[in-house]
Amino acid sequence: MNALADQVLPELKARELAPAALELALALRHASPADVIAAAVQTVGREHLAVVSSFGTESAALLKVMADVDPAIPVVFLDTGWLFEETLAYRDTLIATLGLRDVRSIRPLEQTLSREDPDRELWFSDPDGCCRIRKVEPLARALAPFSAWINGRKRFQGGLRADMAVVEDDGVRLKFNPFASASREQIEAIYRLAKLPPHPLTASGYLSVGCMPCSSRTSTDEDARAGRWRGRAKTECGIHTSRTS
Repeated sequence: MNALADQVLPELKARELAPAALELALALRHASPADVIAAAVQTVGREHLAVVSSFGTESAALLKVMADVDPAIPVVFLDTGWLFEETLAYRDTLIATLGLRDVRSIRPLEQTLSREDPDRELWFSDPDGCCRIRKVEPLARALAPFSAWINGRKRFQGGLRADMAVVEDDGVRLKFNPFASASREQIEAIYRLAKLPPHPLTASGYLSVGCMPCSSRTSTDEDARAGRWRGRAKTECGIHTSRTS
């Protein structure tokens, strides 16, 4: 298996994958996003699977494909307390548009916020710490009942995402990346064909939307994620770089 992985997945650091994830990554390396999601359901069962979605600027594509496979798959949404009102409204719009049946909005623990960010200024002095208490820890809590999760990252987003496999592991559970090899054009095609509503902030120049203090508009010659944590070396919130277990 490792020799085969080195042959067909040289860019994906296959040796870092656990055996179960490696086997699935090899089997699904050419699969469509819908087939990857269907394989995730078949592997662990719907009740043990969750989709994690930010309801951001590209989220509707993943949610549309997921809903076509099974709209009852649980969807975990991290409501950090710093989200744009437009994102919260977009969540509600997509729930209604796509017929999502089980969207769970997860918030950070109030006692944690009171202890570690009483003045709501942690995003400025320690953005990693802010992401930890508002996203990483709440996600770990939300995923505790599940054996696998699905997210919408793509290799074309670059950085740490450029060489991810279609299936990974987070230390305890499988992690499916059905859009890993998708192109920006394929994402746009899903929006167009399904007539999906865009995130309200895209018209204002936000190509990637997270929390308000750490999201900014991007110009046409910038990468889509250039507006996230602008001026800092930080490029990820931590939910994909920390072991959620």
